[in-house]
Amino acid sequence: MKRMPLLLCPGLLNDQRLWAHQLDGLADLAEMQVADLTGQESIAALANNLLSKAPDRFALAGLSMGGYVAFEILRRAPERVDRLALFNTSARPDTPEATQRRLELLDITKRGGFGKIPRPLLATQLHPDHLDLPHIGLVALAMAETVGALGFIHQQTAIMTRPDSRPGLSAVAAPTLVVGGQQDGLTTPAIMQEIADGIPGARLVLVDHCGHLSPLEQPSVVTALLREWLQS
Repeated sequence: MKRMPLLLCPGLLNDQRLWAHQLDGLADLAEMQVADLTGQESIAALANNLLSKAPDRFALAGLSMGGYVAFEILRRAPERVDRLALFNTSARPDTPEATQRRLELLDITKRGGFGKIPRPLLATQLHPDHLDLPHIGLVALAMAETVGALGFIHQQTAIMTRPDSRPGLSAVAAPTLVVGGQQDGLTTPAIMQEIADGIPGARLVLVDHCGHLSPLEQPSVVTALLREWLQS
């Protein structure tokens, strides 16, 4: 059976380790590529870069920031997206309060304080039970260290200026899976419901005992959901 091209877009301070379980567990179904979202300072530039390297048609999955990039890919080349999976993300633009907090973190980073940022940030993302687990919290901290200060600056700059994706939800024609964490305090179940309600025919799944990094926090559940999505 020919494997489907699948582009996986990670979130802020994440790399391919976010999708480690899926990369292993779906290798028989999909030819997977994990996007590098650290090199540009706008969502548009990131989407253009990925489209320039992607196959003519592909499945697309994005988490958090990766979801913002996925929405931009859909605006630019909807005919190339065979199916869509959105994890722990939002169709809304940044709020003024969130932008102000990002600017404060950027200021700390530019003054050499990046090392102080990842652990408090992760405490707002992960389910409390997961923060100190080696296969979750420590992996997340290692990803953040790899992305580093410059990657963090690029990512936060891109996230702050993202457009409002809500007006385009009704135009999404690709079969869509929307997955959130029941205990995600950032992209809450209500925010995920908003996306699912806006996309015709979208399936919403809220995963229990899960915060903002669902592929890492509940890997078996996410892999099973993606397997069903790929085979549907």
